[in-house]
Amino acid sequence: MGQTGHPSSFAEYGDLPPRYHRWKWRVLLAFGIFYLFVYLGRFNFWPVSPLVREDLALSHVEIGVINALLLWGFGAGDLVHGRLAESYGLRLWVLLGAAFTVVMNWVTSFGTTALTLAIPWGINGFVNAACWSPAISMVSQWWPRRERGIAMGIIGTASGGAMLVMWWVSGWVAVEWGWRAAFRYPPLIILAAGLVFYFVSRDRPRDVGLPDYVEEHGVSAEPEAISEERLRGFGPYRELLSRPEFHLASHVKGLENVVRYGLTTWVPIYYHEAGGLSIESTIFLTVLLPLGYLVAPPLGGFISDRWLSSSRRPMLVVSCAGSAAALVAVAAAPPSDPYLGAGLMLAGGISMGLSPISTIAVDLAGRRMSGTASGLLDAHGYAYAGLQALVFSVWLDLAGNPWPAIFLAMAATRIVSAGMISRVKV
Repeated sequence: MGQTGHPSSFAEYGDLPPRYHRWKWRVLLAFGIFYLFVYLGRFNFWPVSPLVREDLALSHVEIGVINALLLWGFGAGDLVHGRLAESYGLRLWVLLGAAFTVVMNWVTSFGTTALTLAIPWGINGFVNAACWSPAISMVSQWWPRRERGIAMGIIGTASGGAMLVMWWVSGWVAVEWGWRAAFRYPPLIILAAGLVFYFVSRDRPRDVGLPDYVEEHGVSAEPEAISEERLRGFGPYRELLSRPEFHLASHVKGLENVVRYGLTTWVPIYYHEAGGLSIESTIFLTVLLPLGYLVAPPLGGFISDRWLSSSRRPMLVVSCAGSAAALVAVAAAPPSDPYLGAGLMLAGGISMGLSPISTIAVDLAGRRMSGTASGLLDAHGYAYAGLQALVFSVWLDLAGNPWPAIFLAMAATRIVSAGMISRVKV
């Protein structure tokens, strides 16, 4: 519903009643708590991949294909779930994503070959994507641009926490009861959390008799002034894909995911194979990466909203520079030193966590297209993430495990990203 069509249903953000602000925090925290457990059914292949590889005698390429299909399946889901949820119900779509994630994890747990793992795992990526962009749209309904950096930063903390929970829980279950158990039992938590989220949250302020906020910032107010006619059907896709700045931001997200998921895909195998560390040691070491994701996002959001007038670009440039430096250090450091490796993982996670790229998508789209925009941006991210899984796996197998070159290639993508985002005025 556009602001110009029903002005009486809108209020200046500073004039909204205390009940509104209680609800905005309720929705945000409900999603954050739910999201803490989502990775138990999405990325749980990563910590157990060395065990799967040894048990089923899979090659690096086969591991890469399984990872790629999950990531590309998620990207395909991103293309549709945000828009469908805007039409049929945001919190309903999140609940459906949680339920089908549990189902597909169970199906995957019975796999005995690369093919019987990869196919259900790719479908799992598609259904699990329903847990992301619809919820980001919900948050944008309650949080305007002036405070959105902080809100999305808290979601970033939940995402980092989710990675941490996944590494600990899935890794521990796999070590104690085998890798198949890691696909069967921890994901059940996602469904329980999804049900709680559904009942305690609401899609929009008007669902609880509250007015919507008036967007004051021009970057987000401009797309929110688009007429209803232009946003019918595939209208949001046409609007977003006709904007060069949105394209640039989407490709920056893609390059960011080359690093974010390149590290989580390959670091456990790198330290296990090249460094000779045990699976328990690699799980402990790589936990420091999501710990950085846990700490940094709220800090980046606070700096952006409070000190930079909600400008996102400076924080993204800082993120690119810091993570590039950390990756160069990983390439140069001996993999047999777990303490140095742990420190570099923490530094890389913190610098990557400062990136506000998901917030940029919502800022550029406004709240009415936020689900579609989050999905499109995230789809680029997972397309690139799946590509790195394939490219790096082939590179590793054909060139005799050139690990330093892999990490230097990731560092180069961060430098390219900094140059690209400098052209986006946000």
